[in-house]
Amino acid sequence: MELNNALGMPILTISIFLPTLGAIAIWLLARNDQQVRWGALAVSVATFVVTLPLLFSFDTTTAHMQFEELHPWIRSFHVNYHLGVDGISMPFILLTSMLTVICIVSAWECITTRVREYMIAFLVLETTLIGVFAALDAVLFYFFWEAMLIPMYLIIGIWGGKNRVYATIKFFLYTFAGSVLMLLALLAMYFKAGHTFSILDLMAYPFDFTWQFWIWIGFFVAFAVKVPMWPVHTWLPDAHTEAPTAGSVILAGILLKMGAYGFLRFSLPICPDASQYFVPMMVGLSLIAVIYISLVAMMQKDMKRLIAYSSIAHMGFVTLGTFMFTQQAMEGAVVNMISHGFVAAALFLCVGVMYDRLHTREIAAYGGVVNVMPKFALVMMIFAMANVALPGTSSFIGEIMVLLGTFNADPAGLATSAKWVAIAAASSVILSACYMLWMYKRVIFGDIVHDSVKSMPDISCRELGFFLPLIALVIWMGLYPTPVLDLMHATVAHLVDQVSTSKLPAAELLSAGGSAIMPGGHHPAGM
Repeated sequence: MELNNALGMPILTISIFLPTLGAIAIWLLARNDQQVRWGALAVSVATFVVTLPLLFSFDTTTAHMQFEELHPWIRSFHVNYHLGVDGISMPFILLTSMLTVICIVSAWECITTRVREYMIAFLVLETTLIGVFAALDAVLFYFFWEAMLIPMYLIIGIWGGKNRVYATIKFFLYTFAGSVLMLLALLAMYFKAGHTFSILDLMAYPFDFTWQFWIWIGFFVAFAVKVPMWPVHTWLPDAHTEAPTAGSVILAGILLKMGAYGFLRFSLPICPDASQYFVPMMVGLSLIAVIYISLVAMMQKDMKRLIAYSSIAHMGFVTLGTFMFTQQAMEGAVVNMISHGFVAAALFLCVGVMYDRLHTREIAAYGGVVNVMPKFALVMMIFAMANVALPGTSSFIGEIMVLLGTFNADPAGLATSAKWVAIAAASSVILSACYMLWMYKRVIFGDIVHDSVKSMPDISCRELGFFLPLIALVIWMGLYPTPVLDLMHATVAHLVDQVSTSKLPAAELLSAGGSAIMPGGHHPAGM
């Protein structure tokens, strides 16, 4: 096959494995903790710089994969080392490389034990995350998807809070169990599609509705756990609460996006008819996340748990926009993912700044912080406003696009008018303002009640340094989102066309295809 690689060099391979090579060098050469920190920072910055040509050389006029690399890997099973990016995956590689730099800087002073192992774990994690977004072979994708669990398991389990072991095991079991079903779906496609693991070939293969149905289920379980969607979301608040600050940043900023990315990369283009068939279920689960989880967030006393539940609610907007099958809603979902990567990461960093000073995340332990930390109060206010989708911030662009795209949608199988769905989802604007501004008011404003707050120093230059890029990106995307939308426009348009164009004969189209799910024309229970 002819590869599309404008740079003529393995930029994706370098981006993927540079962090791991840097981790090996740190393990062998660094003599003390300070050298480890500077070495990890140098490697993460170098990786970020290496990924920038993906942005500057990206062709926004085509939906084809770009910067492709293809080499045989396991010949006997037709497994290839195949990499490439499009307008959906490329922004997440840049987001990963940028947030890794911020994670390294944020852990500069607060991580004092096993510093070498901590930094190495983050660099290896960066390798697996970039690999997930660049893989175009299903086995390679699954390899990076599963490998990600190891460094994340260690980051939470070793450097986490007092209940870290429980949170880590719960995180591992939930995500690993979902991945088993995804593996079964990948194997089913491999045998049905003529022994190929090429994601591009699988997208083009005309699976009949029965196969689509069960493959979609296998993908759904894996991706729903990772998003996470209700009711398989309970691992996330525990993982966030116990994870170190940088662990929460990368968990909210990148790992949650892997599930939504999976829907866009696998479920929709490979199983378009099944995706349309399951629209009512996905809409229902998305609205539960948007409304019910927002109400749960209001009841939290721990700042990290509140932001964790807020993340689940915001990801509900992402899944809603994804399954409306309109250009506007789907682009809004991707923008929402990118924006949430900035905003949620920043909010967890804000909690980390306060935790480093008082060593508590309880909302009631604070109050009047603005009196001693006015600069920090301003920084946190910007991200609190972004989290409630204030116009002028990146979150507003993503959410308003999802709502408008949903309002104008007419997806197959949705008995309730999409307009009512959009109205119900819009309640998130009020609910998010309730829990976010309520928390901000109790933590930042008012008189100083606790003497411990009086001794809190204001934000340092190092801390301000990792907040400023996030502030700039949130405001820039909020005021001028066109460059970001241009990156994904052709890819999303192609994906919408893939979902809208059935791969099946007329007799098996979704309107009559439910009978094809089970032998003998019987529907599964509840469908």
